Amino acid sequence: MQFDPSNKIIQLCAEGMEAESKGSIEAAKKLFLNAWEESTTDFEKFTAAHYLARNQENLDEELIWNLESLRLASLINEDSMKGYFPSLHLNLGKSYEKLNDIEMAIQHYTLAANFTKYLPDDGYGNMIRIGIREALKRVTPDK
Repeated sequence: MQFDPSNKIIQLCAEGMEAESKGSIEAAKKLFLNAWEESTTDFEKFTAAHYLARNQENLDEELIWNLESLRLASLINEDSMKGYFPSLHLNLGKSYEKLNDIEMAIQHYTLAANFTKYLPDDGYGNMIRIGIREALKRVTPDK
C-alpha cells in the first residue's frame, strides 16, 4: 500500500513529524496519538503505531508500539507492504538493543536485512540499508 497524502491519518502523522522537526515533541506525540485514535484500517493503524513508537520516554512502551506496528503491517496481505518491513524490523531491533536484549536485536536486524531487497533504490532505501548494516556491526562486532 502506498501512502495517500490526502488521508487524514497520514496528514496527522505528517503534522507530527513536522512538529518533531521543530522540537515540539509533546505536540508531535499528541498528533500521533490522535492519528491512532482516529485510525479505522490496519494500514492507518500500522502507520500511527509506527509513529507512536517514536519519542517514547519508556523503552517498554517504545517496544510495545513497534511490536504493534509490525503486527498490524503483517495483517495487510499485499506485496507492496514488504518494503515497510526493513524499517519495522530495524526499529524493533533498536528497541531490543536499547533494552539490552541483544539476541532479539540481532534477530530483528537480521530480518530487516533479509527484507532489504524490497527497499527502493533511493535515498530512503539507502538510509535504511546503512542503518541495518551499522546496527548489525554494533551487535555482532566479531563478524
